[in-house]
Amino acid sequence: MNNWALILGASSGIGAECAKRLAKHGVNIYGLYLRKKNSEIDLIKNEISKYGVQVIFKKANASNEEARKKIVTELKTIQNINFQFLIHSIAFGTLKKMIDVDNDELNKKNIDMTMDVMCNNLIYWTQELFHNKLINKGSHILSMTSSGGRKNWDNYGAVSLAKAGLESATRQLSIELAEFGISVNAIQAGVTDTKSLRLIPNSKKMIEKACLSNPHKRLTTPSDIADFVELLINYKSSWLTGNIIRIDGGEDITG
Repeated sequence: MNNWALILGASSGIGAECAKRLAKHGVNIYGLYLRKKNSEIDLIKNEISKYGVQVIFKKANASNEEARKKIVTELKTIQNINFQFLIHSIAFGTLKKMIDVDNDELNKKNIDMTMDVMCNNLIYWTQELFHNKLINKGSHILSMTSSGGRKNWDNYGAVSLAKAGLESATRQLSIELAEFGISVNAIQAGVTDTKSLRLIPNSKKMIEKACLSNPHKRLTTPSDIADFVELLINYKSSWLTGNIIRIDGGEDITG
């Protein structure tokens, strides 16, 4: 098989680090991104290419149905392609209150967009890849959740909804794909200092609290997540499935 990883949100943070780590072990990379400059994408591609793998980065909205179907059609032209990994690492949603005295609050468009980008499209991509036989026995589907799936912070309501939904979708997909030998898990990273985190109000306090409460006395890094994903390269079983896997250095049980 011609093994690939499809990474939704591959241009920075956890997605980019996973791409580099998998490429180091000979896994070809197909990455989706939306807002990075061409010069930044070229730097990432060049870094990945040094491992001698095929690298394709595509600028596209991962939640756009037409774009998704077009990309899958293109993928099918690659001989013997098999996605060993589908990694959903998209962090983009509306940060507003549900109730605001000045009416600057979440509306239907905000909630629908956040849910679609950070939750629902995991289902749609999985369906598309499955029906086109691009994921098979031994494939791993991984999404990125956070403690925000069951905790709430200022302006975090829509994202919290999406994270809780993502975890639910992970469990359901794991049940339905078990008979095909495909695993589905969500990774719960600890507080990771990324651009997305910095957009959350009071993120500075979140960082300070995490550093104090984490037994390792530091934040989670994208490399910590890639360390785990790397372990799955040679793991062909689907027995590890349906889990919310904490990779946070003990932050969740002490914070």
